[in-house]
Amino acid sequence: MTNQELTAEVARLNELAKKAEQKGMVSEFAVHERKKVIAQSYLLNPDDFNPGETYTVGEPGADESSFVISYMNGVFAWGYRDGEASLSAIPIALLTNKT
Repeated sequence: MTNQELTAEVARLNELAKKAEQKGMVSEFAVHERKKVIAQSYLLNPDDFNPGETYTVGEPGADESSFVISYMNGVFAWGYRDGEASLSAIPIALLTNKT
């Protein structure tokens, strides 16, 4: 998809998420929000995110936590959240505020 198509998809998913939230459809809202985050990740440059650096994870509706990137795989950063022992993947659109 082109950047223009991705931007249009983000807007469409945002509208679907708002409608689902207004109707009280929590699961549908969560699905649209997740899809939106993935589409937003494709609008970012993965090269801007470096292994070994710590970022803040700002998930919608959740508390912020820190995330240390071990390696990148496409638009997903693989690493450790708040010192956890298990490796996890996060879409790069959720990573903010490099520390």
